[in-house]
Amino acid sequence: MNTLLLTLFVLLWGLIVYHHVIYPLIMTRLQKCSAQSSYKNSYKDLDKSSYKNSAPVSPATLRSICILVPAYNEAGVIADKIRNVASLDYPVDKLELIIACDGCTDETAALARLATAERENRHLNVRVLSFSKNSGKVATLNYLIPQIDADIVALSDASALISMDALQVANRHFEQPDVGVVAATYRLLNPGSDGEQKYWDYQVSIKQGEAAIGSPVGVHGALYFFRKALFTPLAADTINDDFILPMQIVSEGYRAVYDCNLIGLELEQASLDMDQQRRIRIAAGNFQQMIRLPGLWSPKLGGTAFSFISGKALRALMPLILLAQLIICLVLALSYDSFALFSLLQVFGISLARLSLLLPDDALDQSPALKAVSKPLKLVFYLINGYYSCLIGTFRYLLRLDRGHWQSVSKS
Repeated sequence: MNTLLLTLFVLLWGLIVYHHVIYPLIMTRLQKCSAQSSYKNSYKDLDKSSYKNSAPVSPATLRSICILVPAYNEAGVIADKIRNVASLDYPVDKLELIIACDGCTDETAALARLATAERENRHLNVRVLSFSKNSGKVATLNYLIPQIDADIVALSDASALISMDALQVANRHFEQPDVGVVAATYRLLNPGSDGEQKYWDYQVSIKQGEAAIGSPVGVHGALYFFRKALFTPLAADTINDDFILPMQIVSEGYRAVYDCNLIGLELEQASLDMDQQRRIRIAAGNFQQMIRLPGLWSPKLGGTAFSFISGKALRALMPLILLAQLIICLVLALSYDSFALFSLLQVFGISLARLSLLLPDDALDQSPALKAVSKPLKLVFYLINGYYSCLIGTFRYLLRLDRGHWQSVSKS
């Protein structure tokens, strides 16, 4: 019996180490190689003759783009969003902005209409739609996207600002007929913690590595683009629409591009409670998409399938893997002193991580004994608390408790 448990324990820890250490190292290496290759190719192609003969892009060749912003109680940011879109570098006759107020109970719609009437924004083609009932983000997308008369749809959060040349950059990618999705890089203006900033920096590196061998696995909901003709209505109970929607397109054989020159800058600072709620929902969505998109497991997708299995699929299973290894470790502790010590260290670490949520953000920095290791501790605590939330989200999905429609965690 102990031999079987020891074998399972080693296998589970092999998966843990692979997902957290080996796979990120592979992605980081791929990201660096891709960046060096891009630099060399750009340098090689940059000769005087090609530079002199290069002509500016004609507005007639630019694709029409509709920026769709589903909004629920976004009164605090909606005016800035409209001003941001109005300042983007793109021909006004090729651009439309739709603000979809999904049963808002605040002044989002009224403030949006006031912003569109501002002199600096009057040139912008804006539609402010106000729905009386909160139907959820998925229902809003399924209803509005088929009605959009544009080549490209850009989905963007109300609280995220778009880099000025983002539409021009995205348009250049869509010149390649096999590109179905273009993803922007997610940046935080005010990270809620050092751990959150490190986590998103890590995600950017992973996305670049994924893109180097295929397509990024999932996109950041703050800003991404896709060909309108490739949209397939989402199932009503879809949790992570910003994964399912673009990866449906990828599973059909189209490429997704991840461009660090495209920026979606998140203005809203997430509290610890908001961050935990978000991660619970994302975890439930990770499990759902692992089941809903079997095409991403296919070897035909090459590097994209490898990234999906190594990244998303293992991340969805990781809360259960961590729980299973802890249970096995506790059982083996009855027979081996080393496993008793390892079990004690794990329980102690989990307890400290949970207790850290009760401390002020700078508590570790103020402690002379912990100041030198405060940043690594914050990152470890962030990961442990994140997996705690993921475990809750996983069980919520397996028990079919997470079946409600979308609502921003900051407004729920």
